[in-house]
Amino acid sequence: MIAIENILISDDVVREQFVCDLAKCKGGCCEDGDAGAPLTEEETDEINKAYEAVLPYLSEEGRLEIEKKGRYVYDAYFGWVTPTIGGHLCVYGKKDQRGIIQCGFEQAFLDGRSDWKKPISCHLYPIKTKKAGGQEFVNYEPRETLCQPGCQLGKKLKLPVYVFLKEALIRKFGKSFYETLEQVARKYYGEKTKESTVSKK
Repeated sequence: MIAIENILISDDVVREQFVCDLAKCKGGCCEDGDAGAPLTEEETDEINKAYEAVLPYLSEEGRLEIEKKGRYVYDAYFGWVTPTIGGHLCVYGKKDQRGIIQCGFEQAFLDGRSDWKKPISCHLYPIKTKKAGGQEFVNYEPRETLCQPGCQLGKKLKLPVYVFLKEALIRKFGKSFYETLEQVARKYYGEKTKESTVSKK
């Protein structure tokens, strides 16, 4: 376990290797789960701000589901989450001609129509975070089957999880946190980090 102030990071975040392999997993994390994407309370405001820009990127099913349920819903266990279609696909996801799920928020962001990329829980995955007892826990939790291609690609490219998720980690915790994590990885785990040339969905 690595401690940086009140943040506790699992050793696996620096020891394990991972790179999303969208051609094989098809972005399945956007439809495989017990609820939609977890949201912070602040992110519900971001969804409201970005919604009009995101609308053109959504499926008809997604738009209809949002009209029925709202732009976000409250789950008794997970808190605020994005709604889903039939309990599976996130309403903000849409499958392209290859069957790969594209995030409406991210597409609007990449096209310059919005300045908010997507929920941080999505950006960080397969890292998950949880707050408890005044501390925040950062764990590496890939899905056993769905994320297997990403685990294999990460080992092939020899890219540590935290390096692949550098942008998301900096967005969540700040640049100083990431630099400290990188120093710890190099000193105690023998990680010879390199800049990732692979973009995360």
